[in-house]
Amino acid sequence: MAASTRNTTQAIRTQADDGQHLASELRKRVSGEVRFDPFSRYLYSTDASMYQMDPVGVVIPRSVEDVLAVMEVASQHKTPVLPRCGGTSLAGQTVNHAIVMDFTKYMSRVIALNEEEGWARVEPGIVLDELNRIAAPFGLKYAPDPTTSNRACVGGGIGNNTCGSHSVVYGKTIDHIMELHTILSDGSQAHFRPLDQTELESKLSGDSLESSLYRDVLRIAGEHRDEILARYPKILRRVSGYNLDDFIDPGSQVNMSRMVVGSEGTLCVVTEAKVNLVHVPRHKGLSVVHFDDVVEACEATWEILRHSPAAVEMIGRMILDRCRESLGSARLMDFVQGTPDALLVVELTGESEEEVVSKLDKLRSDMDRKGLGYTCLNILEPSQQANVWALRSSGLGLLMSARGDSKPLAYVEDTAVDPQKLGEFIKRFDGIVKSHDTEAAYYGHASVGCLHVRPLVNLKTSEGTDKMVSLASEISDLTLEFGGSLSGEHGDGIVRGVWNEKMFGSKLYRAFREVKQAFDPHNIMNPGKIVDSPAMTENLRISPSYRAAQPATTLDFSQDFGYAGAVEMCNGMGACRKATGTMCPSYMVTREEEHSTRGRANLLRGVLSGAIPQHGLDSKRLYEAMDLCLECKGCKAECQTGVDMAKIKYEFLDHYNRTHGISLRTRAFANISTLSRLGSRIAPLVNLASAFPLSRLIVSKLMGVHPNRSLPKLAFWTFPWWAKSRQTSPQGRNGSVVLFNDTFMNYNYPNVGIAAVEILEAAGFNVITANPPCCGRPMISKGLLSKARDNARRNVDLLYPYARDGIPIIGCEPSCLLTLRDECPDLLTDEKADAVAANSFLIDEFLAGLKSEGRLELDFSELSKKVLFHGHCHQKALTGTADALAALRLAPGYEVEEVNSGCCGMAGSFGYEKEHYDVSMAVGRQTLFPAVESKGSDWEVAVMGVSCRQQIEHATGRRARHLVEVLRDALPQ
Repeated sequence: MAASTRNTTQAIRTQADDGQHLASELRKRVSGEVRFDPFSRYLYSTDASMYQMDPVGVVIPRSVEDVLAVMEVASQHKTPVLPRCGGTSLAGQTVNHAIVMDFTKYMSRVIALNEEEGWARVEPGIVLDELNRIAAPFGLKYAPDPTTSNRACVGGGIGNNTCGSHSVVYGKTIDHIMELHTILSDGSQAHFRPLDQTELESKLSGDSLESSLYRDVLRIAGEHRDEILARYPKILRRVSGYNLDDFIDPGSQVNMSRMVVGSEGTLCVVTEAKVNLVHVPRHKGLSVVHFDDVVEACEATWEILRHSPAAVEMIGRMILDRCRESLGSARLMDFVQGTPDALLVVELTGESEEEVVSKLDKLRSDMDRKGLGYTCLNILEPSQQANVWALRSSGLGLLMSARGDSKPLAYVEDTAVDPQKLGEFIKRFDGIVKSHDTEAAYYGHASVGCLHVRPLVNLKTSEGTDKMVSLASEISDLTLEFGGSLSGEHGDGIVRGVWNEKMFGSKLYRAFREVKQAFDPHNIMNPGKIVDSPAMTENLRISPSYRAAQPATTLDFSQDFGYAGAVEMCNGMGACRKATGTMCPSYMVTREEEHSTRGRANLLRGVLSGAIPQHGLDSKRLYEAMDLCLECKGCKAECQTGVDMAKIKYEFLDHYNRTHGISLRTRAFANISTLSRLGSRIAPLVNLASAFPLSRLIVSKLMGVHPNRSLPKLAFWTFPWWAKSRQTSPQGRNGSVVLFNDTFMNYNYPNVGIAAVEILEAAGFNVITANPPCCGRPMISKGLLSKARDNARRNVDLLYPYARDGIPIIGCEPSCLLTLRDECPDLLTDEKADAVAANSFLIDEFLAGLKSEGRLELDFSELSKKVLFHGHCHQKALTGTADALAALRLAPGYEVEEVNSGCCGMAGSFGYEKEHYDVSMAVGRQTLFPAVESKGSDWEVAVMGVSCRQQIEHATGRRARHLVEVLRDALPQ
């Protein structure tokens, strides 16, 4: 063995031994979770930035005592520590070769809220939207509002000095932090708050690390006063470096919290914060100004600021283009008129709606008079305003949904200048971008001169990394020339830390090093951020040396450039960590990173790239991470980058099954159609047997079905029998439709099929039943893709003649019908499959579409009914629920309300399986079950999916019926 190889091997062994020793010591002292295994470390090796650094280990603390233990052990061993919350940082702040502490699972409470004085005491892991939900009943909110507020945390915002869309009014995080409880690098505790002169003198006279850092910070600030005044940008948005400017003239009080804010975890660990709360404006309105040119939009910003807006946000052309291609975001674009190069979203507030309307009208008149923009659209309806803000919030994710290796990455995207100079600055910026033979996306906070400009580069090539560095260098020169800051919001991290000496000068850079030394003498607090950062090309997640295996696939991943490309679509922004919507229901329950789409994608990327050695797509540990994916498809619509984890999981399971074989339970669930058909012939006996506890116990033992679950009853009088027994079928005055009669309609709930036929016939259609063998969804969900492909072939061949002739194919069960639209084209990749997909509709889509076109000939009786509707996950992801609500409202007298919930938790066979039962029920308990139980018996529960029906009835005892059954009630008898 060569000497170099022996040395490398010995170093790896030593590192592993050191890690195990640390882990052992931490487990003795920490009540939370200590994880030093390769999968856990890899999960925390990335954030939303371009960077990747393997942690020493991961600790998920339950208490301040746990954090103290970690800091004491780290201080003793001189091991770096990285405090982390949501991991949404864009500059690489939350990755390091360190012990990572994740506060989001346990240390995420609101400890106290004072309505009269307008403050809250919180733990660092509290998500911003959750804090605001708790503050809302008091008319209060936490002011910083980054677009990631549904998963970003207060602690991370303190680290980055977060701002947000309304910072033109509210300022930055530093303006809202009143006190901080911290643990210093030596393991001692410090409570930072405003100190008067007497308190300060007492603090300065001590001999603790806390006392010495007060002395050092005040000294450093005083010695560099002139340089600070000369070099710090004179703008609202500067979050680079350390906040020495707050200590050159401290006045009557000194608050060391203001040094900690924006320090990116490099100075201490925050365990509690007292934050200021502000009053929520009474009334809001939006003006969306459309521009043909992004520079014109920038120039108009200064004029708009004369109207004292609460926000002025830019949405550029590239985002709008991506939005049109996005399943979830395309539904938000009704307000966009024409094809603008940029939009400015202007929010105005007031004490009354009349005041807001007056302000909006004055702004529109001013824009017209000055010839700024080609359309100025005023929006007062709250739901429409919410759509505009949702589109703005999805900007980053939409940009990263670009297919291929060139991505609009975050490396010069956080510049800030005086808004009065913004137009000329962006004009020059764009010139630099074009001189590098690329293009850029433009969006962000125009009100404060902080636009997020993202030039496209391909980091898989050396030319791409060279281009990135060259662009960053020239943009830093330009920003200096305009008196701006390289970071107006997202912080230094790795990507901008390397430029801090250039931006602030050598004297201030040395002062920053002194601040770091004062707080952290042994350099264990998130080293390499703000000062002494590595080169921006080091530690890249994707680089010229990056290689990933491209396994052969059964499903078509060509649009994503292969299976690895589909996995790499995840950029780490963490939208899957939110607590609302459909995406990642298991994460909402477990709060485990590996149960988020991001976590699963990271682990898959680690396996495919070889970064997690000795593991492949047949890894049992990888299976554990993938297992709790409910295949809800929520990510397909709600992940703006378009990561389709359900599809990725299907392919993973297919590979896994080839190595480990197929269990009896998997075979049974995959062939549920055949079993149901056979069982229906003796349905009374099957139903009677399944009702006995002994039968359930046997099924539980043999099949792994949870004993609390009752298998769905089989119908003896099936839907195919009913269809055949009809003596006549009326001729359709409006032509024919094909009813895709699915397994559940046929053998479990024939009334759904009967109701669908009666409604379609009443609308003037001749109904043809398709009689497919099975939709194929059970096979797909279990990873039996070869069998599913054969099944898809039979279905497409069966349905293609109708699709060719333009006869609509109508389905009632979303998971079944949408298999024709979503999976069959990926399984078969031919024109027939595409034609069938294009001609297949859920029944609510079909009816609502006819209504909107004025072609629906369907009369209902007046019937008073209250209907609570819960949408199926696949329906929400691929078609939305608006058509279902519209279809139910076709019946006069129906009062329809939608449950604001995500997944029901059943997810086909998932909720039946013994090991998944608790998670299944916990998912439903989050929103759905309480919503159903809160309604009186005079409310009817309507669903589209059979899983939702079974879950609601099992958990609440309330009867649930399919939408068509509820709608049929209103047909004339």
